[in-house]
This record gives sequence, structure tokens and C-alpha cells, in this order.
Amino acid sequence: MANANLPKTLVEAVKYFSDEQTCIDFVASLRWENGVPLCPHCNSDGAGFLATRKIWKCKNKECRKQFSIKTGTIFEDSPLKLDKWLIAIWMIAGAKNGISSYEIHRALGITQKSAWFVLHRIRLAMEQGSFGKLSGTVEADETWIGGNAPNMHKKTRLARGIGRKAKSHKVGVLGMLERKGKVRAKVIKSKRTRDILPHVFENVAEGSTLYTDEAHAYEFAHLRFDHDAVVHSALEYVRDNVHTNSIENFWSLFKRTIKGTYISIQAEHLQRYVEEQCFRYNNRETNDLGRFMELLKSIGGKGITYQELIGSRPTGH
Repeated sequence: MANANLPKTLVEAVKYFSDEQTCIDFVASLRWENGVPLCPHCNSDGAGFLATRKIWKCKNKECRKQFSIKTGTIFEDSPLKLDKWLIAIWMIAGAKNGISSYEIHRALGITQKSAWFVLHRIRLAMEQGSFGKLSGTVEADETWIGGNAPNMHKKTRLARGIGRKAKSHKVGVLGMLERKGKVRAKVIKSKRTRDILPHVFENVAEGSTLYTDEAHAYEFAHLRFDHDAVVHSALEYVRDNVHTNSIENFWSLFKRTIKGTYISIQAEHLQRYVEEQCFRYNNRETNDLGRFMELLKSIGGKGITYQELIGSRPTGH
């Protein structure tokens, strides 16, 4: 696939993906090696394309099942055509501060409910998976997501059982950032050692240099890392090369996305919004086309139903 012929802007992408067969060929080239389809039912590489129906039929005698480009991907069981899906992916991959379901709804001419579901499926594809542990110099820090109680209306606080100075309604997120490298972030239950340090051990290579603040959760970090900390309580933020400014900058970008675009995020969905921001940060050195193509490579083997997504709660942004 020659990059010179591929779209570079949203306007070019809309034109390029207006043809259904072009969409199918493009996704196939990224989903399967050399564009040769693998049957999602038996993993056989022998399949014939039925052009009139835009589907493949497995040639394995023990299988012989039919499948489309959507089968086994985040697109599966969706009535939306690929042209709308691909433009939605382009928009969210390139939006530095995220993009709301209402904007997708207006831009693509689909319902807000469908747009919300589309965006959550795309965020599922943004999950990083395993690309090896962070190493070298790594910063770790936590942030807390949720409205400030003093800023809430009294009726809202009472309805949610929140005191004026309470912080228990907030949800914690642990971030680990390799300087000049990638970032990983996980929703955590509390700021206790047992809820933080296992994530650090799992995601940071032993022997790395780890910089944190003075939180007690990291008191045993020296067992695996060359650990040092800045003492924020003493108004210390930088000591030579010891600081957490890089991960704090990531938090500022993440919170800007929440406050400016998503406004309110339900706790059970927070990890997907975290993954969205991590994906964008980890692919920050490429352009919109590069992020778009990287995201499309991750659409396989991931799926979620609408009922699994919403449970008993209403949809949001």
C-alpha cells in the first residue's frame, strides 16, 4: 500500500473511503498479513471472495463458513457501513483532546446512542496490550478523577451521599511514564501499596530508575528499582534529575480532555478513556494517518455488546 496515495486529512479520508470496496481492501491489508484473509472460525488462510456479497467463504472442508471484514473485530454486528466506522476512527485518533459522541453524531449523521457505542468500541481497540516493560528512567504518579465536592450543588452532593470536603467519590489512576518513551496507566482501587506497587512491578522492568513523590505506596520500590522521590509536601518539585514533571504533564493533558470534551465520565468506563489518552500519547510522534493505521491494526479479536457496556446506567459522552 503506497502511502503517497493515502489520505492525509479528514476531507481526503472522507473522499477516499466513500467506496465500500476500497474500505474492505484497506482494512484487509492492515488486518491480515499481505491482505490474505484468515478465517476467523478456523484460522485457515484459504478463502474465496464472493464479490456480489462482499464476503469470503472458507475453503477448509471442515469449516466452509462465511465471514465478512467485520467478523471478529470491533465492527462485528454493527449495521453501520465501514465508511462511517473509518471516519469515526480517523476523528478520534487525531483529536488531541478527544471527541464527544455528540460531535460524531452530527458529523456522521447517526444517532448519539450509536455514536457513543462506536466510540467505546474504538477505545477498546486502543488498549495497548503487551509491548514489553517500561525501562530506563520511569516516573510514576497517581491522580484522582471526579468532581470537587465544594464545587457541587448541595442537592447533588446529598443525592450522591458526598460530604462537602469528601474525596471518597473520586477514582484513582496510576500512571507510569518512560522518559522520552511510552506511558501506561491503570485505574486503581486506592493509594495503598497493595493497589499500586503490583502494577509498577508488572509494567516496569526490574533495575530501572524509578522516580515518584513521597507517597508511602512506594516505600518498598527500592527492592526492584533504583528509587528516589521528590518531597512535594516540602515544596520540592525538582532535585537534579529527580522529578515527576513528565507524568504530571500527561495528567494535565488527560484532565484537559475530560474537562473540555467529556465533562463527566462514569467510573466503570474510566479505564477506556485512560487507554484512549495513552494511545494518543504513545503515538504522538506520528501524523493522523499513522495513528489511524496503527489503530486499525488493533481491531481484531476485540468486541463488546451494548448491554455489556451500559449495564443499568444511562449513556454519556
